[in-house]
Amino acid sequence: METPDNAVEAANDTAEEPTGIAAQDWAAASADPQYRAAVVDLLGALAYGELAAFERLAEDAKLAPSLADKAELAKMASAEFHHFEQLRDRLAAIDVEPTKAMEPFAAPLDEFHRLTAPSDWLEGLVKAYVGDSIASDFYREVAVRLDSDTRKLVLAVLDDTGHGNFAVEKVCAAIEADPRVGGRLALWARRLMGEALSQAQRVVAERDALSTMLVGGVADGFDLAAVGEMFSRITKAHTKRMAALGLAA
Repeated sequence: METPDNAVEAANDTAEEPTGIAAQDWAAASADPQYRAAVVDLLGALAYGELAAFERLAEDAKLAPSLADKAELAKMASAEFHHFEQLRDRLAAIDVEPTKAMEPFAAPLDEFHRLTAPSDWLEGLVKAYVGDSIASDFYREVAVRLDSDTRKLVLAVLDDTGHGNFAVEKVCAAIEADPRVGGRLALWARRLMGEALSQAQRVVAERDALSTMLVGGVADGFDLAAVGEMFSRITKAHTKRMAALGLAA
């Protein structure tokens, strides 16, 4: 996964010294059972997301118009699988069965990919750029509330695999060659945005420990206002990416 332009500035601004759990390491923070449950959920969701990204990139490679493009996507798929391995190994290291941690997130992610199956090469590129970036923004929002050890891992697996720049280059070239392509891809990107946000909201709402951590440990749980602000920041970042693609948000 990646966020090529690091657009969610509010989530990434770490000028202030961490406080609370964010100032602790895993050994100290995991003594809180609710926090531990939230991290297991987070790592499980990330792990399945990386595994799904690997599978999707391998499928997208079949649509590639050239051997060079196919090879580039294969390299990116390999990077996503390495991220999955890091998360899988971390779950095992904290005595959690990786498959069990991923299971709650398999169905919603699979449904998202079913509803947003690309019909061609360009739609696949836009999906990877838009969809993966929205997911990365979401996880970066969460990362600021994590213990130092988990935060380091999460940010590492969100490292840019190169897919963002690759997608922008190819999509912009296609639009320049045929401006009519832009309208179709803009509609496609708006659909992706809607589906991605709906999926993220469902996951947060259904996982109590994760939703509480997202809003900073609010005692009575789900704070709609705080979560709404988070999704507003993600939406603004999406608008910037659409502009980079030469598409209207």
